[in-house]
Amino acid sequence: NQQILRDDKKRKLKSAIDEGTSIPTEIVSEARTLMHELETDVVPITADKSADVQAIDDEYANIGIREPKVCITTSRDPSNRLKQFAKEIKLCIPNSQAINRGTYRTDELVDACRKADFTDMVFLNETRGMPDAMMVSHLPYGPTAYFTLSSCVLRHDIPECTPASQAYPHLIIDGLNSKVGKRIGRILQALYPIPRPESRRVLTFANRNDFISFRHHMYTLDKGQVGLSEAGPRFEMQPYEIRLGTIDQDDAEKEWVLRPYMNTARKKQTLQ
Repeated sequence: NQQILRDDKKRKLKSAIDEGTSIPTEIVSEARTLMHELETDVVPITADKSADVQAIDDEYANIGIREPKVCITTSRDPSNRLKQFAKEIKLCIPNSQAINRGTYRTDELVDACRKADFTDMVFLNETRGMPDAMMVSHLPYGPTAYFTLSSCVLRHDIPECTPASQAYPHLIIDGLNSKVGKRIGRILQALYPIPRPESRRVLTFANRNDFISFRHHMYTLDKGQVGLSEAGPRFEMQPYEIRLGTIDQDDAEKEWVLRPYMNTARKKQTLQ
């Protein structure tokens, strides 16, 4: 297979670069072309063949090729605060639509979104008027990530909150370095289209101690000085489960579950 041979050459080149050794003679003539392909690959090639994510099995192989289309909805009978939070999440995710849940069951919503060609669904839940849970489900077949939300601050509660731009945002995904962390980073990344280089809008997902802080900023450049202003909202996310199916599949296989009460849990950082 030509693609397998090509990937092997790219793997040899990457290994040589990582280790600081000379490029193997059989690929020297193609090194420049192979390097360009390495930089533009959607599914990254690693020096370790066993660690590669195979595009044929990767639910997110279309990242960067097809623009995402995201549906945002809430639990039934949402409070005014949850409705406002859903609107602000919609502002943070380009190409998204917020829909009223009404009396629809989860499986009916998922089926309707599949037929409407949505790529992802975001479900928001609350407890006594405070947003406290988010589920991100990739369509058509999963996976689904479950997050606990805390410290939610809406835009109107942020002092000197800047109006949000509609430009596609740049993403900063920091501290998600473990296998689970990279998986969650990919789930979040799939919600966003590729921005233009001149975009002045930045969304940050920064992991510290297995809590992911979400921040939304606008920045300006003036005579070499960078000005940063918060556009909101802001909140903390703690992932606690990843399932391989969509959100309506209760019997879907659990890929990962947070176990905070194990003896080693305090010593081990799951996402870092």
